[in-house]
Amino acid sequence: MSSGMPQTETPAIVACTISRDVQNFDLLIEDMETALGEAWGDLGFTEALAFFGQPEAEPLQFVALAIDSSDEGDLPLMGEIITQAKARGIKVILIAEDVTPAALHTLLRQGADEFVPYPLPEQELQAAIDRLQAPEPETVPNPHQLQSGSQREGAVIVCHGLAGGTGASTMAVNLAWELAALSEHEEPSVCLLDLDLQYGSVSTYLDLPRREVVMEMLSETDSMDEDLFGQSLLPFQEKLQVLTAPAEMVPLDLVSPEDITRVVEMARSHFDFVVIDMPHTLVQWSETVLNMAHVYFAMIELDMRSAQNALRMKRALQSEDLPFEKLRFALNRAPKFTDLTGKSRVKRMAESLSISIDLQLPDGGKQVLQSCDHGLPLAVSAAKNPLRKEIAKLAASLHELGRTEAEAA
Repeated sequence: MSSGMPQTETPAIVACTISRDVQNFDLLIEDMETALGEAWGDLGFTEALAFFGQPEAEPLQFVALAIDSSDEGDLPLMGEIITQAKARGIKVILIAEDVTPAALHTLLRQGADEFVPYPLPEQELQAAIDRLQAPEPETVPNPHQLQSGSQREGAVIVCHGLAGGTGASTMAVNLAWELAALSEHEEPSVCLLDLDLQYGSVSTYLDLPRREVVMEMLSETDSMDEDLFGQSLLPFQEKLQVLTAPAEMVPLDLVSPEDITRVVEMARSHFDFVVIDMPHTLVQWSETVLNMAHVYFAMIELDMRSAQNALRMKRALQSEDLPFEKLRFALNRAPKFTDLTGKSRVKRMAESLSISIDLQLPDGGKQVLQSCDHGLPLAVSAAKNPLRKEIAKLAASLHELGRTEAEAA
């Protein structure tokens, strides 16, 4: 291993590990030596910021930022390292062990290009390096071109988390994928829209880049055509078309109800199903999406915050004479069949709020978080997961319902 500041007699340093103590990540040392030989170095957190400004840092292609739970108190410093690296065109691979999801997503939003859990899976570091060196997705044309004049009337399915962490984005991503897997006869049949413009996670959960063209499209919906909308979409495994959130954090009111109407209608005219991931916050165009939705899943958990927010949502919609009856309350991490106490709590919650809890989703455990972090749907990474099975059943029922209604029409 090459450590410390690069020396002139050693090969050009093209990568560095950055950590509190790299000896705590012995598997990382082995994988870096396998991938790069001696063409890498090791830096501490504070050393890294100073090193970035030196001429010796110019050949750097990427850094591997390795952290564990004891580093969570220094998140601002970690974020600054990522920001400074990105400003100099240096890619960042985040290596994390026992780090909370909140801390992990904070650093990913700062601009880390890849995430690899520690202990490192076999060949995963090399795979991450290969992805960093691959051509930018922007240069790859979208294999699916939208047909001009398409007149489909796709079903609009909305996922809205009534509290943080209720699994709305996970639900939207996996439901969209399950629907796409069921609709092989007419591709592309499913479009996933991430309308959580500030903190949207769909791009992370499917390992897709956020692109500037999304913001361009949202700001020009009055002149949007099939070509511009199609350029804003990214394919996921050639089955699912995705509109990610913009690359930069933007105000939720930057787009108007008219903008949202045009985007959703454009998606409906080209796809059998349009799945929308909504922000937690109610904005001026929330009413627009609610009125356009065929199914509106309100995601909750069995806790006081979800109960209070569900009641607030109910009062807000009813006070404005909005179609509250469209909401289908979905309870995430629902009690198991044998948990009679939990089942009783669910019943009491529904009765106290005067709502119907139409869907109960089981707790998928750590596999759900791992699937999201790896950028893969549960069907691909953990097909036997109980949450995945329940979402697959839901997708099948929605698909059959859509087919029945189409035949009746």
